[in-house]
Amino acid sequence: MFLHKGQVLFRQGESGPLFHLRSGLLKIVRVHEDGNPFLVNLIVPGETIPHHSLISPMPYHGTAVALITCEVDSVSPQQWYGELERNPEKNREIALLLQSKLRMMQQRIDQLTQVAPADKLIRLQQWFAVYIGPMSITDVLTQDEIGQLIGLRRETVNRLLRAQMKESEPN
Repeated sequence: MFLHKGQVLFRQGESGPLFHLRSGLLKIVRVHEDGNPFLVNLIVPGETIPHHSLISPMPYHGTAVALITCEVDSVSPQQWYGELERNPEKNREIALLLQSKLRMMQQRIDQLTQVAPADKLIRLQQWFAVYIGPMSITDVLTQDEIGQLIGLRRETVNRLLRAQMKESEPN
C-alpha cells in the first residue's frame, strides 16, 4: 500500500497488524494526556514496526504518520507469530532487526548528549543524511519536531538553522 505525506498508518492505542516499510519515512507521534503530540521516533526503509510487537502483540504505542510518500506492506499477525512458532530461526531475524534499531537509537542518544545545541543539530542532520538521503531535514520535519528529537525549543532550532544558512552563504 502507498501512503502520502500526512496520511496515518495506525493510531496510538489501536491494535492491528505489523508493517514493513519498503520506502519513504514515517514518524511515530505519541499524544500525551494533555493532548500535546510528541515526536518519539522516525521509521526508515527496511524496518518492521511496531518494534515492541515483534515477539508478541501489543496495542500501538504511538501514531504512525507518513512524512513523505511511503510504500508499506501489512504483515498479518497470525502469519508473523505463527511463523515464529514454526520456525525458531525467525527469532534471529527479529533479533537482528532489534539490534539495528538499538544501534540507531544509540546514535540518537549521542545526539541528545551533545552539550552545545549547535552540535545536537549537526549530529541530527548527519544522522538524517545517512538514513534519509538527499532531502534536507527541514523539508521533512518542522522546527518543532526537530527540537523534540534533540531536546531543544523550536526557537533555538530556528536560530541555529538561520546561523547555518548565514555560514553557507557566499561572501
